[in-house]
Amino acid sequence: MNNRRRFHSGRRGALMALAGSAAGLALGPFASLVRASVESSAVAPSRGGRLTLLVNPEPNVLINFATTAGAEQKISPKVTEGLLSYDFNVKPRAQLAKAWSISADGLQYTFKLREGVRWHDGQPFTSKDVAVSIELLKQYHSRGRSTFANVVEVRTPDAHTALLQLSKPAPYLIYALAASESPIVPAHLYGSGDPLNNPHNIDPVGTGPYRFKTWERGSHAVFVRNPGYWDAPKPYIDELIVRFIGDAAARAVALETGELDLAGENPVPLLDIQRLQALPHLALETRGYSYNAAQTQLQFNLDNRYLSKQKVREAIAHSIDRQAILQSVWYGYGIVAPSPISPLLTQFYDPSVPTWPHDLAKAERLLDEAGLPRQFNSFRFPLTIDYNPYDPTFARLAEYLRQTLRQVGIESTVRSQDFGAYVKRIYTDRDFDLDANFLGNTFDPTVGVQRLYWSRNFKKGVPFSNSSHYDNPEVDRLLEVAAVENDPRARVEYFRQFQQVVGRDLPILDLITLKQVTLYNKRVHNHTVTADGLDGNLADVFIA
Repeated sequence: MNNRRRFHSGRRGALMALAGSAAGLALGPFASLVRASVESSAVAPSRGGRLTLLVNPEPNVLINFATTAGAEQKISPKVTEGLLSYDFNVKPRAQLAKAWSISADGLQYTFKLREGVRWHDGQPFTSKDVAVSIELLKQYHSRGRSTFANVVEVRTPDAHTALLQLSKPAPYLIYALAASESPIVPAHLYGSGDPLNNPHNIDPVGTGPYRFKTWERGSHAVFVRNPGYWDAPKPYIDELIVRFIGDAAARAVALETGELDLAGENPVPLLDIQRLQALPHLALETRGYSYNAAQTQLQFNLDNRYLSKQKVREAIAHSIDRQAILQSVWYGYGIVAPSPISPLLTQFYDPSVPTWPHDLAKAERLLDEAGLPRQFNSFRFPLTIDYNPYDPTFARLAEYLRQTLRQVGIESTVRSQDFGAYVKRIYTDRDFDLDANFLGNTFDPTVGVQRLYWSRNFKKGVPFSNSSHYDNPEVDRLLEVAAVENDPRARVEYFRQFQQVVGRDLPILDLITLKQVTLYNKRVHNHTVTADGLDGNLADVFIA
C-alpha cells in the first residue's frame, strides 16, 4: 500500500472550525438557548418502550436516494444506513464500512465492509449493494450528481470490499457518506427496473436498526425494532412512531401533552420555544445541526420575462432588508447571510460578496431604468411568490416579501400549497416567479451549493436542483475546478471567485442562515449523537 495513505477520522482543521463557529455565532434569544443544550445521557441504556418522532411534512417516499427533501432525509436513515456516520465535529465514524483508506493521489477510496450484516429480508449485505447505491445516487440524487460525478467505477473484488475509482480527486467525498446524504440500498431490490417507481420506496428494506411496519397516510408511520441488527444490543426501543403534524401550533400542543417525544428543526412557532423549554418534562438540544447549514434564499426564475432582467433582480434585492427579516420573521434565530456559502462554513465564506443593501429609492430607480415604470394603478408588474411549506415560518417570509415589493410597485401574490405540490410546481412544472426556500449548504460547497448554480444541474423533475435555470460558463468552470482541487487554499480561492461572480449576477438572493433547535421529552436519552442529529439512525436512543 505504498501508494496509499490511511484516512484518519480526524476532521481537517479548517472544517473543524465549522462546528465551533456554529456554537459561537448565537444571536439574540438564541444565545440563552444554547446554554440549555445537554450532554449525552450518563444513564445506562434500558430496553423497551415506544418513541414518537415528528417528521414534517409527510414524505412522498420513505427512501432518500433520489431526493434531498428533509422529511425523507429524516425517515430513511432509520431503515437504510450509510457507509459512515459523523461525530459533532464531522469526523467520520464507522457504520456499514468498518475501515477505509484513500490513495495518495485521491483517486481511489477503499472501504472494508462489515461482515455478517443482513438486509431486513434476510439477504446478506455485500459490496454489490454499495456499487448499485452509488450509481443510483449519481443518477438521481440532486447533490449526489456532484458528489459522485468523478466516480467512474465501483469495483467489488470481494463481498466485503468496495473500491471507488475516480477520474479526478473529490476532496469532499469522504464527508458525504452518511445515511441522510448517501443511503445504501439493497442491490437485489434496486439492481434493475425503474428505481423511482420501485415499490420498496414506500415499503423500505434496509440494514438499519428499525424495520418498516405500516404507513397510515396523513397520520403516521410505524417502525419496529430490528432484532437482527448488526450493532447489538441496539436498538433499545421496541417501536418508533413517526408522526406527521402539519400545523406548528398543533406540534407545540403535542410536545406539551407528551404526544410527541422528539421534534427538531425549530418545530414550533419560534415564540413558543422558550415557553415549552420551561416545562418540567421538556428540554432543548442545539447540537445535531453541524452537518448541514440551512441557508434561506429567494430564488428567481430566470425564464420569467421580468426576472431575466438584471436590474429587476437588483431592485428586488435592494428592496429587501435582511436584518428586518431576521428579527421580524425569525425573531433572531439565525444570522444574516448574503452569500451563497453560509457564514457557518467559515473557511469558504467570503464576507466581501456583494450584499445589495436595503435602499428603496435605488430599487425604484433601477425599475425605472429597466423600462418598467409605475402604471396608472401605481404598480409596475405582477409576480407570484411561492414558499417552501416545510417550515411554517416561510409563510411569514412570503408575506414580508409581498409587502416590501409593494413599496417599489411590484404587485405580488403569495401562493401556498402542500409540500408535494410545491416541489412539483418549482422543479417539474417550473410554474413560479419567486421561490422563498431554504437549502442545506451541508459541510462543503461542492456538495450543498454547486447544485443550485451549476448549469448541468438544471434538471426538470429533480427536486432542489438549479431551479433558477442559471447558466454562466465562468461559474461552471470555478465550481468544476474547485470540486477536484486537493490544495485547500486553492479551493478557497476558487470558491471566493465563485461567490463574487454569483453575487454580481444575482440568480438567487441569499438571506439568512437558520439557527435550529430540537425539543425533546426528558425521558428520552441519546437521541442526538451524530452531526446530523435526528437525521441519524436513532439506534442509540432509549427511554428511561
